[in-house]
Amino acid sequence: MAKYVYPAIFADEGNGYSVAFPDIKGCSTCGDSMAEAIEMAEDAMCLMLYHMEENDEVILPPSDCRSIKTDEKSIVSLVACDTVEYRKFYDKKSIKKTLTIPNWLNTLAERKNVNFSATLQEALIQKLELA
Repeated sequence: MAKYVYPAIFADEGNGYSVAFPDIKGCSTCGDSMAEAIEMAEDAMCLMLYHMEENDEVILPPSDCRSIKTDEKSIVSLVACDTVEYRKFYDKKSIKKTLTIPNWLNTLAERKNVNFSATLQEALIQKLELA
């Protein structure tokens, strides 16, 4: 779970733009305008990387933009996403513990072996200004 920046190839198709990510297998999208293509690229990349994180797949480092060759109708641009923010927005399901928290937060906390009882106690002590 992190912030990512990957190069994407934006190809002018005449009636819009296609987008491909050379470093993220199977990740592609399109848009009717460059602005829409960029927005769609951010969403597609974040969804793919979120899926890879959830399945413990290896996420390869991004290539250097300068090493990616394109034709005269295409450009290479960097696209950024934050899978934590993506989780907050799309994964709002709650898991019942001794309290209720968003599923994305539960997933991240469990991966870090967070003790929920101790964390709640610490938060309540801080919130109630008991420390």
